Amino acid sequence: MSLPEPRDPSGPYRVCVVCLGNICRSPMAEKILTTDLGRAGLADRVRVDSAGTGNWHVGADMDTRAAATLRKYGYPTGHAARQFSPDWFAERDLVLAMDTDNLADLLRLAPDPETEARVRLFRSFAPDAGPNPEVPDPYYGGDDGFITVLNMIEAAAKGLTGELAVLLGSR
Repeated sequence: MSLPEPRDPSGPYRVCVVCLGNICRSPMAEKILTTDLGRAGLADRVRVDSAGTGNWHVGADMDTRAAATLRKYGYPTGHAARQFSPDWFAERDLVLAMDTDNLADLLRLAPDPETEARVRLFRSFAPDAGPNPEVPDPYYGGDDGFITVLNMIEAAAKGLTGELAVLLGSR
C-alpha cells in the first residue's frame, strides 16, 4: 500500500500518530519518528504530531514510564497530551492509529472515503508486523511493556521513514 500524496505539495508532509490517551504510545511514536526523519535528512520536509481519541489526559505530560524509556534510548520527551479533532484531517496527509480500536474511531470521524484512505495502522510500516500490526497499550503493565512498545515503534518508524524518503525524493 503506497503512501497518500501530500495535500499541499509545496508544504511539509503532515503525519499525526493517534492512540487512546496520548500519553504513552502516540507520543513515543511522535518522538521516535521525528528522530528517524531527522537522521534521514527529512526533518524539514515532514512534520509529526500526536493525539489521543479520548480527552481525559488533555494537557498532561507523557506517562513517566514512557518518558523514562525514551530517555534511556536517547529520545526527547517534551509533550502535552491533546485530543484528535476531526477538522485535523484536512491538515494531515497521513493519520496513523496505534491499534484497531483507534483505527475504527478515526475511520468513524473521517468525513469521506479520500480521508479514510489516509488513515492507517502505524505498525503496518514495520517489516516484521505480522498479521496483527497493532502496538499494544502498555499503560496497565510494567516497564518491560514500554520497552516492547519502543521496539515495535522503532521498526515501524524506520519503515515509514524509508517510504517517506521515496515519496518525497521526487519533489
